[in-house]
Amino acid sequence: MQASADSTKMDCVWSNWKSQAIDLLYWRDIKQTGIVFGSFLLLLFSLTQFSVVSVVAYLALAALSATISFRIYKSVLQAVQKTDEGHPFKAYLELEITLSQEQIQKYTDCLQFYVNNTLKELRRLFLVQDLVDSLKFAVLMWLLTYVGALFNGLTLLLMAVVSMFTLPVVYVKHQAQIDQYLGLVRTHINAVVAKIQAKIPGAKRHTE
Repeated sequence: MQASADSTKMDCVWSNWKSQAIDLLYWRDIKQTGIVFGSFLLLLFSLTQFSVVSVVAYLALAALSATISFRIYKSVLQAVQKTDEGHPFKAYLELEITLSQEQIQKYTDCLQFYVNNTLKELRRLFLVQDLVDSLKFAVLMWLLTYVGALFNGLTLLLMAVVSMFTLPVVYVKHQAQIDQYLGLVRTHINAVVAKIQAKIPGAKRHTE
């Protein structure tokens, strides 16, 4: 029963995150997605020019400059108008931001779930439980050595973020054509894999 409850909880958390991510990546709320996308780009571009410490320091200084300036402005305004509106950030200062034990446990369980699954999959690939899957993984790692030689980690991350926020929209607009080409590529790959499996003794057969 406990395992079933944990599984249901993980499914619920994953469904919630997935729904929010889809809304962002498909630009269903243009303002919200624009803010998130722009923030990511600004952060990554900053990291390409400055160290992590410098970026964090500059962001903190920018935030402090804005809040201090606003606090002084409101204080002067209240003095001139002789009003007593109180601290301009009072609502935010009184806002509860602590994580409950239940929330911490929920996110910890979710992290544990994905870490365990990742470790199991890596064990399966490195210990060659399925020869063809391990060969595919080896080819992927080999290709990544060339990618790593051409781009650094931040550049790859920047490209990944841009792709995440643009490719889903492009796919929705041109779904029929993209599905057609992907179908041709998938068919060709399956044919190549089938030939490799036929020539390797003991290779596990897949039906896709």
